[in-house]
Amino acid sequence: MIKKTVITAAAALVVSLFFLGRDMVSYVRTSAGYVQNSVTDSVPMEFQIARARGMIDDLVPEIRKNMHVIAKEQVEVENLDKQIAGAQKRLAKDKEEILRLKTDAESHKPAFEYAGRTYTAEQVKQDLANRFDRYKTSEATLGSLRDIYRARQKSLDAAQQKLEGTLAAKRQLYVEVENLQARLQMIAAAQTTSQYNFDESRLGRVRALITDLKTRLDVSEKLVNVEGQFHDQIPLDETAPTNITEQVSNYFQPEKGKVQPAAKEGAKKEQPQKSASTETEASGDLAED
Repeated sequence: MIKKTVITAAAALVVSLFFLGRDMVSYVRTSAGYVQNSVTDSVPMEFQIARARGMIDDLVPEIRKNMHVIAKEQVEVENLDKQIAGAQKRLAKDKEEILRLKTDAESHKPAFEYAGRTYTAEQVKQDLANRFDRYKTSEATLGSLRDIYRARQKSLDAAQQKLEGTLAAKRQLYVEVENLQARLQMIAAAQTTSQYNFDESRLGRVRALITDLKTRLDVSEKLVNVEGQFHDQIPLDETAPTNITEQVSNYFQPEKGKVQPAAKEGAKKEQPQKSASTETEASGDLAED
């Protein structure tokens, strides 16, 4: 009974450790992926764009190496083409000479003269056989050269197309990187001209300072205007407003249709004074005359 309990506990422990280990691996993988994504997101876009441009520039040495290989292959293929042309020319001449010897051998003459020397009919037939064997060998060699030329030309064409595709892809990558740079600059410009202010940013602090300076200047201007409106003595250099008494009378004039007694009495008292002053002014005018 105890043995069975120990075995059961051990089995449970092994299973627990198995699942725990599997969970730990999952945790580690998830943490690694999270850290990698966080690090990638924290890298500035300017750095990433510069990195992409540098990776494109790293393609240049490999492209130049392939261009050198292609140029060398082009020279070798051209030489092979010249070799084939020379072999074709030699075969044509050999064929002409073989056909001449064949004609002479079929004439049944006992002797033949070539380049100042005399050869028997048997010698001519033997030379004809040797020439014909060499011709067939040269013709087979020419066929092999043509096969090699076609294969190498096909490989050269494929390499040239691949190089052209690589160059086109490189140019396209440069265009895409420049587009990314332009988009990043547009985003930076939009962020700079945005109306949103953040207290944590230097831009927000500068705007707050400018607003405070504007407020202080407005207050100073208003103080200057207010101080100019009040005086502690009569300004001698300024002219008094015209018809000030009339303005005051109109301002305090009672409503129409209502006559106050005090106003009437004041008017009666003021009439003699007016006539006296008038008489005084008239006597003064007579004296002057």
